[in-house]
Amino acid sequence: MNVINLSEQPSLLSRYLKEIRSVTIQQDSMRFRRNIERIGELMAFEISKRLPYRDEIIQTPLDKARVQDIESPLVLATILRAGLPFHLGFLNMFDNAQNAFLSAYRRVGRNEQGEEQLEIVSEYLAAPRLDDKTLLLVDPMLATGMSMEVAYKALLSHGQPQRTHVACVIGTKQALDYLERNMPADTTVWCAAIDPMLNEKKYIVPGLGDAGDLCFGEKL
Repeated sequence: MNVINLSEQPSLLSRYLKEIRSVTIQQDSMRFRRNIERIGELMAFEISKRLPYRDEIIQTPLDKARVQDIESPLVLATILRAGLPFHLGFLNMFDNAQNAFLSAYRRVGRNEQGEEQLEIVSEYLAAPRLDDKTLLLVDPMLATGMSMEVAYKALLSHGQPQRTHVACVIGTKQALDYLERNMPADTTVWCAAIDPMLNEKKYIVPGLGDAGDLCFGEKL
């Protein structure tokens, strides 16, 4: 698995990361959503450099011109609800992509020994066929990696993508190690930033808090 950490080189992403992390600035939900969207736009541009292209000849008003376009059809998938602004940022750039949406939520269950363990439950999926397409699976927070794995395996019910890119705003080393073990070896994971740890509630530290709540308000 290939991991690309875009914060290793300072860029405009740094400003938007500062604003979504800041406990004062992030309270403006409209600004928070727009910053997540902007990060999606910038990450989409970076990912576009790694996609395969084909040559085409088009007619301009004056003559023919040789141009390039993305070769493989794209499917842009996200996890409800926090993923929606991030997804929109990617869709602003890949405006002809097909789209997929999944639900995923955390539930505390028990293993065979009766010990509590975190489970990820997915109950909703709307997706096109994935065969021979490039899958872009995007979600702002990559904490444990479990939701991303569950989402990917659910999407496989709609076919086998030709290649897979995973994108997050903030990830953790724990999540990257988990995906290394549970995703295809040729997966590329893109992170705007990688944070060092999770707390006891499996939230990223320092992170930014609950991305879904910051985007859309608190839930019960």
